[in-house]
Amino acid sequence: MPKHKPERKFGTAAVIFLIIAAAMVLYLLHKGSFEKFLVLTDTNTKREIERYSIKDGERFSITFVHSVNKSPLTDVYEIRGNDIYVVETHYHSFGAGVQTEIEDGQTLSYTSDGTMVVGGFDKLIPDLSYFVGTVSDHILKIGNREISLRELCGRNCKVSFSCKQKIF
Repeated sequence: MPKHKPERKFGTAAVIFLIIAAAMVLYLLHKGSFEKFLVLTDTNTKREIERYSIKDGERFSITFVHSVNKSPLTDVYEIRGNDIYVVETHYHSFGAGVQTEIEDGQTLSYTSDGTMVVGGFDKLIPDLSYFVGTVSDHILKIGNREISLRELCGRNCKVSFSCKQKIF
């Protein structure tokens, strides 16, 4: 009577385990069971400052007072996959240091309060970062939340923004 080798049983169990694990990963990916985060990182220390849940197609913005123009400016970004695209900018006045001409493919519109909205950028921003609070605070708006980056990161912090996902 031949003896069964323990290695063979272990090998079969390992194959079954791998098949089940692969099936679970495929199921989770198919069901979209992953969460994306907008991750803020201190570029000098590489320390993660904070992360915020965000969905594909969702927009977030950064508002600050322009250091040269001295008026509020809001940059609006959109998450696409794991990439960040700039889609529009809101100006309260033209002047030094801000865009003064509309380029091909861009649009200019006005809100009811007179804010100028330049849209149609649709440009990938692979390395999005800001120097926080050098002249004024920078306000991150994501969903219904407004976050003071000066309070969160500290004055004169260079903060980078990236999109990362976690599979459950």
